[in-house]
Amino acid sequence: MKVRDLYPLITTTKLAAVKDFYVDHFGFAVAFNASWFLYLVGEGDQGARGAALAFMSPDHPSNPLGPETFDGRGMILTIEVADVSAAHDRLSMSGAPIIYPLTQEPWGQHRFMTRDPAGVLIDIVEQIEPDAGFWSQYMPK
Repeated sequence: MKVRDLYPLITTTKLAAVKDFYVDHFGFAVAFNASWFLYLVGEGDQGARGAALAFMSPDHPSNPLGPETFDGRGMILTIEVADVSAAHDRLSMSGAPIIYPLTQEPWGQHRFMTRDPAGVLIDIVEQIEPDAGFWSQYMPK
């Protein structure tokens, strides 16, 4: 099987708010927008393909099995950026909630976390060098 695309589809009653959040804070573009479905695409960095996200209203007419409205638990969306400090400053100044402060992690990430209007936890990371010897304790012997 050759996968042509892969994206999360998150069920929420807050389609307009999540659209504004991802367009305003991350520069996503609206690729498709209907009263019950929203498909967003982001521009790729340095020739990479951009990311995609989709959101659906719980009262959608397509009526597949489930899905229940997302309640904010059990999902983290990780967004890797080239400059996490700049992303942190931009989101902080725009009023996005910062729920985990900008932190350099010993495993090799500089990161912070926010939450979108649908309740999705967003981990914004920049890859950095891990602390010396950090990963050796987790490698098979």
